[in-house]
Amino acid sequence: MEQLLSNLALGFGVALTLNNLMYCLIGCLLGTLVGVLPGIGPIATIAMLLPATFTIGDPTASLIMLAGIYYGAQYGGSTTAILVNLPGESSSVVTALDGYQMARQGRAGAALATAAIASFFAGCVATFLLAAAAPPLAQIAFKFGPWEYFSLMVLGLIAAVVLAHGSVIKAVGMILLGLLLGLIGTDVNSGLARFSFGIPELTDGISFVSIAMGVFGFAEIVRNLEQGEAREVFTNKVTKLWPTRQDFRDAWPAVLRGTSLGSLLGILPGGGAVLGSFSAYTLEKKIAKDSSKFGKGDIRGVAAPEAANNAAAQTSFIPLLTLGIPPNPVMALMVGAMIIQGIQPGPQVMAERPQLFWGMIASMWIGNLMLVILNLPLIGIWIKLLKVPYRFLYPAILVFCCIGVYSLSNAPFDVVMTAAFGLIGYLFIKLECEPAPLLLGFVLGPMMEEHLRRAMLLGRGDATQFFTRPLSATLLFISLVLLIIIMLPAIRKKREEAFVE
Repeated sequence: MEQLLSNLALGFGVALTLNNLMYCLIGCLLGTLVGVLPGIGPIATIAMLLPATFTIGDPTASLIMLAGIYYGAQYGGSTTAILVNLPGESSSVVTALDGYQMARQGRAGAALATAAIASFFAGCVATFLLAAAAPPLAQIAFKFGPWEYFSLMVLGLIAAVVLAHGSVIKAVGMILLGLLLGLIGTDVNSGLARFSFGIPELTDGISFVSIAMGVFGFAEIVRNLEQGEAREVFTNKVTKLWPTRQDFRDAWPAVLRGTSLGSLLGILPGGGAVLGSFSAYTLEKKIAKDSSKFGKGDIRGVAAPEAANNAAAQTSFIPLLTLGIPPNPVMALMVGAMIIQGIQPGPQVMAERPQLFWGMIASMWIGNLMLVILNLPLIGIWIKLLKVPYRFLYPAILVFCCIGVYSLSNAPFDVVMTAAFGLIGYLFIKLECEPAPLLLGFVLGPMMEEHLRRAMLLGRGDATQFFTRPLSATLLFISLVLLIIIMLPAIRKKREEAFVE
């Protein structure tokens, strides 16, 4: 405990500097903004802002800002879900079920305040769990050899398939495509270009920013331009922001359960905030004495998923910061941001860059407090933003994206690649192929190859060590069990039906 307090003191010393406070505030504001504006979301925004992190220069400030965007979007997504029945972020889909009905009943203020308080509490608790769990996990990670790392990444990719929506075959196909795209570039051992098709720009591999921004940013913008602009915003109903005593009595048990469930599910590969919010809502509905109120304005239907998605957003940093393994697409983008800054994600970050590690954790508490202070007074501004026509908003975003991609390496080729991946991403949407597994495959592919080659070199070509080393064998066995379970016909059918619904 003494060591933990000493580390947190170091973190707050870093996070409370004027520069880092400013970037934390920028991240929280941007996160709330993209959460409020339907259809953009944190994945697209962080993808768009990756070039900006290169120009900031300070890795700590860059990562504090990107983290603020992620958990800030969880806050902002609830605003549109409640006021417009249009979730600004995918993890806020469940919040819309009861939050919008509360707004229709003239209780939008209570719904928004409950969402903000639940998010703040869950974010603070989950950040404490991150601070407490990270050091022992990092110590375990130092004992991992290349065999264990390879098996852990296989488990991560299988879990991404398990937790992805819709068809299993499509999810596996997306992961394989991501792995193949990660092979393009120069072979580390031989120094020869591979799969570059004689194009000089591809000898360094495909830009991570081009894939992320194209598949998530550009594709989402094109898809949202297809949506109608008719929206009913409850501008005149946002009064009485403080919930009643009865609201608090109903909401707090749901907040505690949502925080616990979200904190656990956030650590799982492929899960994150979306899985947490859906699971928390389902749990509340199952244990309620009278579940008929859900979907008709029950405050528990707002409190539980909002607590769960924020808790999951914070704890998803645990596998990233301790093992260097991204558990979801947003964390894959964070890996990209760290690599751009010359930082190799993994357990060594805590030992080699304690200011960055603990400063980032401390900033999450500060960011959560900023979000509560900012969100409730600024509801009027967010409502006005909801009235901005999409046809004006999205072309401006596209222009700034193209400028950002070009500025990263001053190469027009990168802009062309981003546009190409934007078209591919739009095609994925039409084919109902979820792009998140592709990004995880692209990020983990080169790391898997490196650990596989190192393991084979150290084992003198003996592949049986993957199965004879206890930890590696356990991870591979879990991967196999997960794959068998998800391939069972009954479960496959249920997943695909849920995706269609």
